[in-house]
Amino acid sequence: MILILSRKEDLAVNLVLPKLAERGVEALWWDPGDYPAESRITSRLTGGRWRHTLVTGGVEYDSSVFSAVWNRRPSRPKAADVVGDATHRDYAEKVARFHLNGWEDAFETRWFPARTADVLRAQNKLVNLTAAVRLGFTVPETTVTNDPEELVEAWTEAEGRLIAKEVEFVEFGIDGTGHNFYTTPVSRRHLTGRNRLAHAPAILQPYVDKAVELRITVVGDRVFTAEIHSQGSRATRHDYRHYEGHFSQYAVHDLPDDLERRCVELVGSLGLAFGCIDVILTPEGEYVYLELNPSGQWGWLEEFTDLPISEAIADWLVAGERRVGRKVSA
Repeated sequence: MILILSRKEDLAVNLVLPKLAERGVEALWWDPGDYPAESRITSRLTGGRWRHTLVTGGVEYDSSVFSAVWNRRPSRPKAADVVGDATHRDYAEKVARFHLNGWEDAFETRWFPARTADVLRAQNKLVNLTAAVRLGFTVPETTVTNDPEELVEAWTEAEGRLIAKEVEFVEFGIDGTGHNFYTTPVSRRHLTGRNRLAHAPAILQPYVDKAVELRITVVGDRVFTAEIHSQGSRATRHDYRHYEGHFSQYAVHDLPDDLERRCVELVGSLGLAFGCIDVILTPEGEYVYLELNPSGQWGWLEEFTDLPISEAIADWLVAGERRVGRKVSA
């Protein structure tokens, strides 16, 4: 059986579940956001071995039945509604997170892409940029800072062709409405308001001209590369995430063998079995690394290009069933 940790509105899970069923493998889809309000977890050390049980939907599962865990996009633990006091809710949710972290670490099975601690580390752009440089990827000159004067220096060095983006993709609110900070060219007007940078760091890089953008999805040792023709619309020219799937054209891209190999090595070096890598292909034919997302979206690429990413994920997950001798249909 496969344990899937993700929120219930996750469309990617719905793409993979039928593939698991075709392979004769059961799956339990559980969101840690149901814990501790609606689910129970017990970890018991007996005779030198841990036994973990999960109770959800009135059914108890021993962790030993799970040959793999797909750590997709779980919600954070949530206290029960009856816990009304804010400080009590904060306490309950914090200790629940601590227990979940320990449960993951002691839970000996195959994790896809990895345990949460490893996912969060790999998601840190300084970490995956450093790993990419080490493996010989071409990476733009990068400054990460909250020093307003560093913004001026980076803008000058880039001869006015500078972009800013978040250290982490985080939604925030303005007058009660959710917003995201997308990749943004830095103008002279931004320099006049540069003191606002002191309140939160940003990533600064010289603008890289694009022929196309590439989303490279690595599943184990398999690589799927899609071209995103983002330059055909002003809406997606600087950051295709504004309107992915609406204004851009998509195609399958034949990645050079050496670069494909390094993509697999990059994901593996970060302790992951999966990763979505964003790369720019310049008009001159140079591949420029931007970042890696260990929980990146891929469903819309499968829709537009027919790349069999969900099949590859299902294959990776059920491989553990074969290793422990469980019956898996072809």
